[in-house]
Amino acid sequence: MKVNIDMGAVASGAVAELDLEELLATRLLVQGNSGSGKSHLLRRLLEQSAPWVQQCVIDPEGDFVTLADKFGHQVIDAARSEAELTRIAGRVRQHRVSVVLNLEGLDVEQQMRAAAAFLGGMFDADRDHWYPVLVVVDEAQLFAPAIAGDVSDDARKLSLGAMTNLMCRGRKRGLAGVIATQRLAKLAKNVAAEASNFLMGRTFLDIDMARAADLLGMDRRQAEMFRDLERGNFIALGPALSRRPLPITIGPVETAARSTSPKLMPLPEAPEDVRDLIFTPGPEEEALSVVRRPAPKPIPTADILTQLSRPRPAPEAPSEAGPAIIDEAERDAAIDAVLREILEDPDAAFRSDAVLYQDFLVRSRIRRVPGEPLPLSTFRRRLAIARAGVDEGSGGEAWAMALSLSETLPDDLQGIFLVVARAAINKDPCPSDAALARAYGSHSPRRARRLLAYFEERGLLVARTDFHGLRVIAFPDLGCETAPGRPDAPDEPRREAAE
Repeated sequence: MKVNIDMGAVASGAVAELDLEELLATRLLVQGNSGSGKSHLLRRLLEQSAPWVQQCVIDPEGDFVTLADKFGHQVIDAARSEAELTRIAGRVRQHRVSVVLNLEGLDVEQQMRAAAAFLGGMFDADRDHWYPVLVVVDEAQLFAPAIAGDVSDDARKLSLGAMTNLMCRGRKRGLAGVIATQRLAKLAKNVAAEASNFLMGRTFLDIDMARAADLLGMDRRQAEMFRDLERGNFIALGPALSRRPLPITIGPVETAARSTSPKLMPLPEAPEDVRDLIFTPGPEEEALSVVRRPAPKPIPTADILTQLSRPRPAPEAPSEAGPAIIDEAERDAAIDAVLREILEDPDAAFRSDAVLYQDFLVRSRIRRVPGEPLPLSTFRRRLAIARAGVDEGSGGEAWAMALSLSETLPDDLQGIFLVVARAAINKDPCPSDAALARAYGSHSPRRARRLLAYFEERGLLVARTDFHGLRVIAFPDLGCETAPGRPDAPDEPRREAAE
């Protein structure tokens, strides 16, 4: 169904139309300096397309929450755990509800993690729920930065990966990305390059004007025109807008942002006691006032020289008591107990190793685990073994061989390999795709199947299907195989957590 929405007017006075169905297939990039009218443009697009398509707005400043009153968008406060945001995103796609993810009040790193978790949940939704969704990301340079900033590498990689999935692979899943940025130079190139429609607003820096001209296929000598654009005026190009660069003026909107641009207004008349108003603390400030300490008396120079000329006292003899002997068995048992506590949380599987490592350090201090804390690499290894449910020093020769084989794999794959190996050694049913996905930290069963195929390519295991359609995984090097199991069985821990 072809649906054209009214974005405003062109220079001739005709209506500037946007083909909504084409936009869903080709994505949109909006660029303009602060004050050029980007948020106004996005609001016009959202209001005009609200009756036709489900919408999701990633809102870092809380400007778009006013859509809820007029158009029924549900506002989602992002001050939640990442796992909870991922589950909410899956339900949003399932029930086709238009939402605004309000990131206001979070610092930049928290915003990046929350947006990544929410976009990841929408991206990993079941195939049955791949309905068309218009995903609008305001200030996209925050979530897909071109260079590393002050945030941690882990948060930047999560956010950049989610934005890349949205723009590069989201089309087949029904996700149509609409991203807005102040400067193209701040936006990751692999994210910006996937857009086929462009709306370029006012910009002043030469590098941004030249890049905007290149994207629109204009002569570099025409790039100066971007300096002269008025607020709310953009140059449009793309299959959903125009085959040639077309100046358009964005039309009015029905809702307004909570924050507005500052307006000049006259100063109030200064009261006579203005000095007392400034320098006298109010009643609520008196309780918070810091008591001033008297300044220390200056020490005469002669006294300082006398102190320096005194001989240094002899060091005290070391005490005869040596360092406390650490019982390694007791220490390992305490570490295993901490790891079990972490893994008892059903959301632990979906948190990064860096986050779990910080939780491990805190819990180790609480439980008074003796000795130096485990380094991150050793923690990852112990965590993978703990997820498999067998201690490193137990399990017999077959388990020792499984541990040796797992060391040839990358750190993030060792845990899922050991889970399957433990099932084979214990003759348990083959784990389902959902259980393996949780062990890997994903909600996608397809990703679990790809991992099994990877292990099979490495010659570590052989997967087969019996006559009843059940899966059996054999380990040639271990001389054992799992009992038959349903690959499409639900994940029991996740189902219990939901109940």
